Amino acid sequence: MRLDFYLSHVTELARKAAKIAAAKGRVTVNGEVVKKANYMVQQSDQICLDAELLAWPSEGYYLVNKPAGYVCANQDPEHPIVLDLLPAHLGQQLNIVGRLDKDTTGLLLLTTDGQWLHRITSPRHVCDKRYRVHLADPILDEAIQQLEVGVLLNGEDQLTKPAKVERLASNEIYLTIQEGKYHQVKRMLAAVGNRVEALHRDQIGPLQLGEGISAGEYRALTSDEVAYF
Repeated sequence: MRLDFYLSHVTELARKAAKIAAAKGRVTVNGEVVKKANYMVQQSDQICLDAELLAWPSEGYYLVNKPAGYVCANQDPEHPIVLDLLPAHLGQQLNIVGRLDKDTTGLLLLTTDGQWLHRITSPRHVCDKRYRVHLADPILDEAIQQLEVGVLLNGEDQLTKPAKVERLASNEIYLTIQEGKYHQVKRMLAAVGNRVEALHRDQIGPLQLGEGISAGEYRALTSDEVAYF
């Protein structure tokens, strides 16, 4: 991988700051000063910043702003997969934390840490997930009340857990749920007589997607963000 890529993943430096640090001679690789940001390194190399030995983290935690058209799978013969959005040496090691439909966009988490994944996805742990939902028709007050109490999905025999609903426009809402049933948001809105036209997840627990990461981009989570879950 590139030296600036390595530095940005094992320190708090952004890619631009990593390039500057290298150019100033602050970085050594196997005892030699390396000033070129595009110098290729391996995780096994001894890389130092300001004479402090760095180490590739034992577990990886990443946030992706998933674009439409990508599927949440390790491989797919017909569609691009979300793991393709990351460098190959990272994507091969990562597991997807929950799933988003092919046409659903927004916040997706990837990790090598199985226990961390389980804490977010297990029904035993409460983890809010917020979606921005564009609807085919204006949503009625009665429908919002139903969603906030719980609705019976087609093919299910128990009501969904109560959701939180915030009306943004006549046909647009924030919907916060704690479950992760198959196509749950679309099925919930169908249960109250409406249809989802576009779906975007912008928050999982206290972690928000934010505006600093465009569709198709990714970043490593900070240690504080990892500790949210």
